[in-house]
Amino acid sequence: MKNLKSKIVLITGATSGIGKSAAYQFAELGADLILSARRKDRLDEISKDLESNYGIEVNMMPMDVQNYEFVKFQVESLDDKWNKIDILLNSAGLARGMGSVKDGSVEDWNEMIDTNVKGLLYVSKCVIPLMLKNKSGHIINIGSIAGKEVYPNGNVYCASKHAVDAITKSMRMELLESNIKVSTIDPGLVETEFSLVRHRGDEEKAKVVYKGLKPLTPDDIAEAIIFTATRNDNFVVAEMVLFPKAQAGTRDIVRNS
Repeated sequence: MKNLKSKIVLITGATSGIGKSAAYQFAELGADLILSARRKDRLDEISKDLESNYGIEVNMMPMDVQNYEFVKFQVESLDDKWNKIDILLNSAGLARGMGSVKDGSVEDWNEMIDTNVKGLLYVSKCVIPLMLKNKSGHIINIGSIAGKEVYPNGNVYCASKHAVDAITKSMRMELLESNIKVSTIDPGLVETEFSLVRHRGDEEKAKVVYKGLKPLTPDDIAEAIIFTATRNDNFVVAEMVLFPKAQAGTRDIVRNS
């Protein structure tokens, strides 16, 4: 198991769900963290808690990954300690709406594509040169089973996660000779704020997604991320698909009545 003590880990989407759980599990192993998210109040709270409980250093990076110029500014502003990024966890992502292509919201489409695809590209584009300069690194992208299969009314969200899958595979090829690892973690049903965000705060609609089964938790996914990040230098977890026991695909789900 690779020692992560004092390694620099940049996490996007770090204030909720998988990103937040990963931050705590990286902190338990002594990694110093660059935490990125839009909500500065949550960044403040989480950063103080991590520094207090784990004795690590945290660098807050408030930003919206949809804004390339600001992402570029934030990454280029990192000093000599923090620009030696060992691990990039691209965790920022969301779903909006459940409309058909005919009835879907263009605003929702743009937000998903701008966050899930372009946001991941923007952050990666800015961080990869630092890893190349340091001659090492590991990029871990959070994909989804929706990046391997589709389901009705999931059109653009599924397309965005298929894009993450394609970008990850291409990135792995492009960086093959650079000593930089590239991995993707593709979960099925995980209970986070995901469905609440997708349904714009409608708690009843959000609960239906997980009704009648026990979904995975953000901590479950964070465990897989840590496993991926701590393998020896010659061991690359290229991709990992994770399901709760009651799921076998996007539409193959057993629910108790």
